Amino acid sequence: MSSRQDFVPESVVARNYQHILALVFAVKEINENPKILPNITLGFHIYDSYFSERMTYRAALNLPSTLVPNYKCHTQKYLMTAIGGLDFDTSLQMADILDIYKIPQLTYGSFAPEDADQSQSASFYRMVSNEAHQYTGIVELLLHFGWTWVGLLASGDSGERFIQTLKPLLYQKGICLAFSETTLKTTYLAEYYVMYFHWVQIYQAIMESKAKVVVVYGGTRSMLALRSMVALGLLENVTKTSEGKLWILTAQLDFAALTYQMSWDMQVFHGSLSFTVHSNVVQGFKAFLQAQNPFEEDGNGFVKQFWAQVFLCLFPNSNTQEQASGTCTGEEKLEDLPSPAFVMSITGHSYNLYNAVYATAHALHAMFLSRTKYRAAVEGGMQELQKFQPWQLHPFLRTVSFNNSAGETVSFGESWEVEAGFDITNMVTFPNNSFVRVKVGRVDVEATPDQPFTLDDNRMVWHRSFHQVPPISVCNPNCPPGSRKEKKEGEPFCCYGCAPCPQGKISSQKDMVDCAACPKDHYPHRDQSQCIPKTISFLSFKEPLGMSLALFALSLSLLTVVVLAIFIKHQDTPIVRANNRDLTYTLLTSLLLCFLCPLIFLSPPERVSCLLRQMAFGLVFTVTVSCILAKTITVVLAFVATKPGSRMRKWVGKRLASSIVISCSLIQLGICTVWLGTSPPFPDSDMHSVMREIILGCNEGSVALFYCVLGYMGFLAIVSFVVAFFARKLPESFNEAKFITFSMFLFCSVWISFVPVYLSTKGKYMVAVEIFSILASSAGLMGSIFAPKCYIIVLRPDLNSKEQLIKRK
Repeated sequence: MSSRQDFVPESVVARNYQHILALVFAVKEINENPKILPNITLGFHIYDSYFSERMTYRAALNLPSTLVPNYKCHTQKYLMTAIGGLDFDTSLQMADILDIYKIPQLTYGSFAPEDADQSQSASFYRMVSNEAHQYTGIVELLLHFGWTWVGLLASGDSGERFIQTLKPLLYQKGICLAFSETTLKTTYLAEYYVMYFHWVQIYQAIMESKAKVVVVYGGTRSMLALRSMVALGLLENVTKTSEGKLWILTAQLDFAALTYQMSWDMQVFHGSLSFTVHSNVVQGFKAFLQAQNPFEEDGNGFVKQFWAQVFLCLFPNSNTQEQASGTCTGEEKLEDLPSPAFVMSITGHSYNLYNAVYATAHALHAMFLSRTKYRAAVEGGMQELQKFQPWQLHPFLRTVSFNNSAGETVSFGESWEVEAGFDITNMVTFPNNSFVRVKVGRVDVEATPDQPFTLDDNRMVWHRSFHQVPPISVCNPNCPPGSRKEKKEGEPFCCYGCAPCPQGKISSQKDMVDCAACPKDHYPHRDQSQCIPKTISFLSFKEPLGMSLALFALSLSLLTVVVLAIFIKHQDTPIVRANNRDLTYTLLTSLLLCFLCPLIFLSPPERVSCLLRQMAFGLVFTVTVSCILAKTITVVLAFVATKPGSRMRKWVGKRLASSIVISCSLIQLGICTVWLGTSPPFPDSDMHSVMREIILGCNEGSVALFYCVLGYMGFLAIVSFVVAFFARKLPESFNEAKFITFSMFLFCSVWISFVPVYLSTKGKYMVAVEIFSILASSAGLMGSIFAPKCYIIVLRPDLNSKEQLIKRK
């Protein structure tokens, strides 16, 4: 504000009048406080920048002197500090002059200059926190609600700096800009009228954008321009979506208005979020505002001009030709004014200005205390004060620290900034164009690095046009779980398509860049959104297949025991004695063990069971085939030895059969011993053969030795088959060759079929194939060799006599 007589009421931002009242209130409190600067009265002089560089420089030159630079004529007005300005440009323009004289400058609304050297100027003190914290707060706010597609609107040179600084921070966090608009810089309020088309174009771009969130940066003039732009856009019926926009305003923006703007609709800003300079309740300030009376100026030359403007009334003897609704009576109440005109609660900028006055007073007081002749200085009053120069106040300002009436500690940090942080407010509008700002969060610069940002979602209100709250502001819908992002050529990285995850991979969250493979013991869900633990599976007695095989094995074992019992019971009959009775018992016993082998395969795969499985199978089957081979050779030698003069007679007997069985078994035992000593079977789990199961089984260790065991059994079976085949035409009464030939044919057929089937199956079915092959081949041997004999022994005992055998011969 200004005390000049050419003050134009229509061009005043009435809401900023609270700044003047905060200054007056602080000076009044200090002058009435005997503990601060006793016998010294603080005064102030106010200059208006008129939003003009020329007027700002002119006012700055008047601060240290009169209109003639470096010349003073008023000894009663001794300048020690300058407080201002409200916006960035004004502060820098003031600093250009004040820094020459080393006069301390306390800015109450602007941030640090862009130039690092200038920001560290010895004369520059900031009552607001570093703007970097506001950048952090904006990014954290966008991330908190998942807004990744936003617009930026800034004004002036500082707006360009804001955009260039914020862009990289947004990109680092995965946030893209739908648009970035910069309004033209205006010097005079009259220039707002010539920006008509420019504002309409910007408003058109904002409304047509899919981004529902718009971040706005600027100062007082920017807010006036924003309100004008919105009003013109509504007036021109600019095409817009069914949903409104969420405005995020930076700390220097305040919902101020010129006189003609106060009746404009504020509903478009309902639910907006603002970063505001931190403030707190100052005791006595509201009562001070309520006591304002235009007829009791008390040195306040602005009150009548302010009163006439906001209440649209005229004072008696006023020369103003403007239209008014009546005569000012002084009974008007400030609390009755709409919020764009005036608010009764102290704003962040007024709070900072209040603290700036107190910081100056405490620094002056400390400077007086530092002198040994303090009492004389106090008694000397103004004469002693004139001995101090403004630059001497700097050391005391840098170290000043005090508690204000709101109970908060005020001090400057290393960069000569008050680290008070920022409040996050939510705007709630009312039909009469009034509004309140509700504090819903805070950017605390003194908090831990991992939690500088706090927000209470439950206290927030949103614009009534939003179909969903909080609103969604993204370039495209999120990729659901089970898919991944796919880049679109020529589009920002926030705009992407969605591709399903490849087979075997999942994505458990939205917007995954890539899909991940499940752990080995898990498998992907059908929709590929999560991993499900695999079930552990092995062939056991509990499942139908294992139970069936076990019953089959036990049945055949029981049958073998019955056959053995029959042979033992009829051991003295010719048909039993004719075919080497001891060898027959050995064969039946080995077949019994063959039928019991599958029970080991059906037990849980453990170290002992894995070792026993193949070893028992190999040795028992070798004994079985060796017995059949011995039987075949014995039959052949028996008939050859009966010929006159045959030398083979000495080979016929039990010793030959036993030697064949023992020697063949020992060879297989040697192979098994090598297998156990080099690479024995061990428990293993197969996580890949079946997608949803972990197959527990036994790893054969050395596959080569496993097939050596099978190959050796196959060799013995083939030898038995060949010998039996050539002996099939010997006399039938004592000849088992035909039955052995058929049994070996079945045996070889089963195990030749086993190899391809075994290699083509997976998991527990490999075990089932091996068990079935063991049972089938063993049953074939027993059925082919012993079924005819049992038939004669049990059903045709009349044929089981020596006479019948000789007769048949």
